[in-house]
Order: sequence, then C-alpha cells, then structure tokens
Amino acid sequence: MKLFRPLWTHFKPLAEEKSVDKIKHLPVLAKEITQILEPRDGQYFIDMTFGGGGHTKYLLSTHKKITIFALDRDPAAFQRAIVLAKDVDAKENGQKVIPLLGRFSELSTLMGKLKVPKHFVDGAIMDLGASSFQFEEGPRGFSLRANGPLDMRMDADRFPNMPTAADVVNTLGAEELAKIFKTYGEEKYAMKVAQTIIDSRFMMKSLRTTQELATLVANVLGGERYDQLGRSAHPATKVFQALRIFVNNEMNEISHGIDTVSRYLKRSEHPQTDDDNDLVTEERAKGGLLGVISFHSLEDKIVKGKFVGLKPTKAEKNTIAYERPDLEPVIERERKTWKFYQTRIIYPSENEVNLNPRSRSAKLRFGVRLNDA
Repeated sequence: MKLFRPLWTHFKPLAEEKSVDKIKHLPVLAKEITQILEPRDGQYFIDMTFGGGGHTKYLLSTHKKITIFALDRDPAAFQRAIVLAKDVDAKENGQKVIPLLGRFSELSTLMGKLKVPKHFVDGAIMDLGASSFQFEEGPRGFSLRANGPLDMRMDADRFPNMPTAADVVNTLGAEELAKIFKTYGEEKYAMKVAQTIIDSRFMMKSLRTTQELATLVANVLGGERYDQLGRSAHPATKVFQALRIFVNNEMNEISHGIDTVSRYLKRSEHPQTDDDNDLVTEERAKGGLLGVISFHSLEDKIVKGKFVGLKPTKAEKNTIAYERPDLEPVIERERKTWKFYQTRIIYPSENEVNLNPRSRSAKLRFGVRLNDA
C-alpha cells in the first residue's frame, strides 16, 4: 500500500477534527453499490463524490484490504476525507483512503501527481448532485430552509473568480435566466420568475440571500407544490436546483468525469463487438465498473448516453462571462468505451426512501469499461 504518496498530510483542518463515525449521513443505494462492486483484497476504487464518506465507508465495511481514492471538489468534504483517512490508517488493517481535492475535470492531474497507472482501478462511484451537508449548511447558499448568502459554489472559495448564484441572478437578462430555470430546473413558469427577478432590480437592492430569492419566487408562483411522495415542497425548489447546476457547470463536469475515469478503470478482456444488441452483460466482467447515481433527468441522459455509446454532444454551455478553469480535452474514440453492466435501473427500496426522502428520485446505472485498445 506504499505505492501512492499522500498529497493531503500537509493540510491543516478547517475546524476541530472529530471521528467521521459521528457524522450523520445516509448514502443512497450504498448496499446495492457495494454488492455489485464486490470488493476483494488488493483492489482499488475511486469515490468520485466523497461528500460525507457514506459510500466509501460502506466499501470499507466489507473488511477487505482495499484502497479508495476519495475525490471531492468541496473543501469541507476534503477535510472529512482527511479525518476518515487518519481513522483508517490508525486501524492498520490493510485498508487505505487517499483524499483528493478537485473536480471531476481535475482527476487526471491529481492521479498523475500520485503516479497512478492508467487502467489500474477496479471500480468507481459517482453520486451526482449536491450533498446533504451542502443542503444543511446555510452559509453555503444551497438551502431553502436556512438563510445564507446566495452562493451555491461547491468549490467554495477555491476559484475566487467563479460566479456565485447571486452573480447569476443579478447580472443575466430575463431570457438567459429563463433558459437556466427551464433547462436545468424544468420550471414551467421560468420566464415569469425570470422577469420578476429583472423587475426587482428596479424596485429593491440586489438579491443577496437565499431567503430573499426564495421569498420572491414563492410570491411569483404562489400556492403549494408537492414532491413525488405527495409532500409539500417549496415553490422555489426547481429554481434553486437550476442555479446550482448552472453555477457549478455540473452537466459538463459529469460528461467529462465519465470520460476521464474511463482512463483509470481496468479494461475488459472480453472481445469487443459493435453489435448494438450486445450492449448489456449480466455477468461480472474483468473490466472496471462505474456506478452512477443520478437525481435529474439531464444527469441520467448523459450517463445513459455514455454507457450506450452515443457520440458525445456538447452539454449546455454556461453563457455567463466569468473565468473558468479549462477542461482537459478528451479524445473521442471510434470504438465504444462502455457497455451497460446490467439491464435494469436500480432504484431505492421503499424502506430507504422512508428513511432518506432525498433518495426518492435516485437512479443507479452501472457501466463496464471495455477494451478499446
């Protein structure tokens, strides 16, 4: 386990460290993911969205001597990964967690610094969307319940020139805002909300807090809304979702992340075929597996397209003129990179949805990495 030199040992904690076991977090479909990945001694995995460490801890609970690269773009999640890594090291049981701070599009750079070989990893997990920690922390600006600055940047202050949600709602025009709300939030009254935001600029100060925006949207839409379980939902839920996706460039990051992680997953030794009827395998292949949990139709569309082998299309580009780190170009291949690992989509059980209502819209798909050499 001395192959990779930790990059995180010089980082100082942002707050007083405490055992990760005390952090309350319910990972979605963790049991199903662990059963399919079926960790074995000596294997390597990437948790692309560490968050609260739920999926990583579930893999570790198998007591297999595995190494997990724990990636997250959120500095707070990175700190939690450091705490877990130290806890795991202290047990000296042959397991290892290697924290990585970065976006999906930074994975190649981070793995390169560790000198991780290509096609070396046995499995990977992507749990898309915002984490429960981000939703529950008012100062991060994701929450409709806790008032805070209208921020929503998953990277926090890592990239100071990146736009916040406040920058977006206070600078873009009505048509651009409506496009964001409709495309990323599927908000039926997108233009009505957008125009009201524009009008508010002439009647009041700029929108700077989550409560200000939530109140404005609620006044525009009025009435109660209900989620898929028939429970009351805030009228601004879709608008907040759309802003979060846009601010964090999530769709492009997802597309790029799936392409990037394919470089590190082991390639199947099975002969490749271009037969479109041979996209699914029910048996465990020797190729690395990627499990992706999506919560939004646009997320799932990207995942499905990658696994089916559709030609990549450019995701909706952000139109706001703020500096963004360039995404490393991914070489388009003529041959398929993925196949579905199994035919069915995996959904949370009724019991899981009752325990963790946020899991209700989750879809889990698994792809197997093909041998494209």
